Amino acid sequence: MLHSPRLTQLALTIALVVSAPLATAAQPAKGAAVPATEVTANAPLPLDELRTFAEVMDRIKAAYVEPVDDKTLLENAIKGMLSNLDPHSAYLGPEDFQELQESTSGEFGGLGIEVGMDDGFVKVVSPIDDTPASRAGIQAGDLILKINGAPTRGQSMSEAVDKMRGKIGQKITLTLVRDGGNPFDVTLARAVIQVKSVKSQLLESGYGYIRITQFQVKTGEEVGKALAKLRKDNGKKLRGLILDLRNNPGGVLQSAVEVADHFLTKGLIVYTKGRIANSELRFSADPADASEGVPLVVLINGGSASASEIVAGALQDQKRGVLMGTDSFGKGSVQTVLPLNNDRALKLTTALYYTPNGRSIQAQGIVPDIEVRSGKLTTDDDSENFKEADLKGHLGNGNGGADRPTSSTVRKERPQDGDFQLSQALSLLKGLNVTKGD
Repeated sequence: MLHSPRLTQLALTIALVVSAPLATAAQPAKGAAVPATEVTANAPLPLDELRTFAEVMDRIKAAYVEPVDDKTLLENAIKGMLSNLDPHSAYLGPEDFQELQESTSGEFGGLGIEVGMDDGFVKVVSPIDDTPASRAGIQAGDLILKINGAPTRGQSMSEAVDKMRGKIGQKITLTLVRDGGNPFDVTLARAVIQVKSVKSQLLESGYGYIRITQFQVKTGEEVGKALAKLRKDNGKKLRGLILDLRNNPGGVLQSAVEVADHFLTKGLIVYTKGRIANSELRFSADPADASEGVPLVVLINGGSASASEIVAGALQDQKRGVLMGTDSFGKGSVQTVLPLNNDRALKLTTALYYTPNGRSIQAQGIVPDIEVRSGKLTTDDDSENFKEADLKGHLGNGNGGADRPTSSTVRKERPQDGDFQLSQALSLLKGLNVTKGD
């Protein structure tokens, strides 16, 4: 039988853990009649369940095969409490919380190296410009044999990356080998590394391509810069643009709104609904149009989730672009990160979001306007075929045009050459311009 003082203390502890973070999250809301947390706080405590909880805790401590302390049991209880709510709510320990902050901000303490695996060794894929790695002369293709004297062979890539990341200013020594030569050491200090979430380029003259890998805090700003650069590189207004959101897992809600706003000049982008007052949000487009209204194709697939679906849904509902690819993931919920003590946090689902037309895509996803499944492109070699211009003594063009014999030049590999979905998107844009008479 449990003693009353222990039960009372445990019940108070649990009540504070449950209610305090939610109360903090509700504070910014103004004009709310009765916050949901106040209702929860005034509800009677379930004493029978608390007695069972305390009894289970005592039984585990007394009978489990190995000693377990109260802190471990309580943390596991919190994790279990959140894991049974939905797949996206979670208790974040210090490392998980820091990793989440780094992924959404795009900044972390590191060396500035993109790495991969090669025959069990960590291999430098590319040093990032203007980082400790590039300034130290580290080159693509270098093998990292050791990190601070510890061999990397046998480690996973994530384990090696974790060791290279760390406190800003802290020094680290890498043992490298280049082109089969002798190993050498490079000592460098970690610095703030900024990972860009947006890549862009001209696929062909007049046709731009923007790829968003994740929605970070600065993604909206990066897309604005990418649009301006594509316009500058093309020398005039683009004839078409492809926005690639494939395999983009989402990220920051505000960034998704900013990205969609670059392509819209009016109307609703997204709205959210939840129980607490500050979860009721509406976001609308402003009149500025960074994309200059160019024809737009948006690529999505089963890996396009959350913030990606917000952008895709807004552009589809507003008839701003053609969605192409396969059904998206179907994550229509919004998570709020609620910091706790000791560098921990709750990631809690607080709302559902809805597209401008009021669609909730939760567990359904967004259906593209044109379904195109992924595949590899193969090209036939046309060099063996002869054309009229290859024949000896052929007649010239009556209009004075130059001859066009079989080409023997090797064309530079382009992104659309090996990507069926991207190639189809580009073909659609070209077709739209043909029908417009451009």
